[in-house]
Amino acid sequence: MSHTNEPKLDRTNWPIAAAMIQYPALLPDGRSTQDQSAEEWFETLADVADAGFSELDPTDSWLRVADLEPSRLDEFMGVVRAHGLTIPSISTARRNLIDPEHGEAHVAYGHRVLDTAARIGAEAVSFGFFSPLTDAQRKALWFWTVDGVKNPDDPETFRLAVERVRDLGRHGAELGLEVALEMYEDTLLGTADGAVRLVTEIDLPNVKINADLGNLVRLHREVEPWQAMMEKLAPFCGYWHIKNYTRMEDASSGLVMTAPAPLEFGTINYRAAIRMALAHGFRSPFLVEHYGGDGLSVSAANRDYLRKILPRPGVQA
Repeated sequence: MSHTNEPKLDRTNWPIAAAMIQYPALLPDGRSTQDQSAEEWFETLADVADAGFSELDPTDSWLRVADLEPSRLDEFMGVVRAHGLTIPSISTARRNLIDPEHGEAHVAYGHRVLDTAARIGAEAVSFGFFSPLTDAQRKALWFWTVDGVKNPDDPETFRLAVERVRDLGRHGAELGLEVALEMYEDTLLGTADGAVRLVTEIDLPNVKINADLGNLVRLHREVEPWQAMMEKLAPFCGYWHIKNYTRMEDASSGLVMTAPAPLEFGTINYRAAIRMALAHGFRSPFLVEHYGGDGLSVSAANRDYLRKILPRPGVQA
C-alpha cells in the first residue's frame, strides 16, 4: 500500500494498541460482552486508558465489534472516544479461515470485520489459520505447552488458503486496509518460510505478515532462531502482534522451557528485530500483548519500551 502523503511516524505518534486478551468474552454471570451496557464497556476500557494507552485493538476474543448492530457499534465507539482512545486495528483470534467446518463462515465474518474496520477508522485487520484451544490446552497452565489443532499440509489446503486470503485482501484494498496474517505454530504460517511462501503466492501489496515471533519462540520444541526468521520476514512485515518469552534450552537432554517475559527482558531482541523491519519500510501499527499476571500492565511497559526504541522525531521511518 502506498504511504505517500501520510504523516511521518516516530516514537511519539506510532500507533501502539492495547490487546484485550486479558478480558474474556463471557462474564461471570454468564452474559456475553456483546450484551454489556455502554457503562460496563466504559469500566473495562477505563483500565486501558488508566494504563496510559491511546490506542486499542478490540480483539474479538473479547468483543466482536463486527457483530454489533450499527447503533451498538456507535455506542461502543462513543465509549472509546470518551476515554481518548482510537482503534488503529482489529484482530481476529482462533477463527481459522480454512477450518473444514467453519472456514466459510469465518471468511464471511472476516468481510464484516473489514467493513467495520473501515467504518471506525482502523487501518489494519489481522487474520489467521489457528483454531480454538482444545480441552487439553485449556487445562494446561500455558496452552502452548500442549499441541493444538494442526493445518493439513497438502496442496489443496494451500490453494484454499491463498484463494480465501486473496478474497479478503482485495476487499481490504478497496477499503484502504492492510490485511495481516498472524504467525502461529502448526499452521501454514507456522514458520518464516511458510509465511513468506504464502504471502508471495497471494501477491497483493496490502497483504502482509503479522510476525508474531512470540507465538513460536514460546514453544517447548526446536524452533528456528528469531534472527533467522526476521531476516526472511522483514520485507513482508505488517500489523505486528508483539510479545516476548524467556527460552531455556538444554542441548544434552533436549529439554526446552519457556515463560512469558516483558519485551526488553525476553529472548527476542526487539530493538534489532524492529530495525530489520524498518529497513524494509515497515510502518504498520503494533499490538502489545502479555500472558500471565497483570497482562495489561506488562503490555503498558512493553509500549513504553517501544516508545524508547522506535525512530526519534525527524528520523524517517
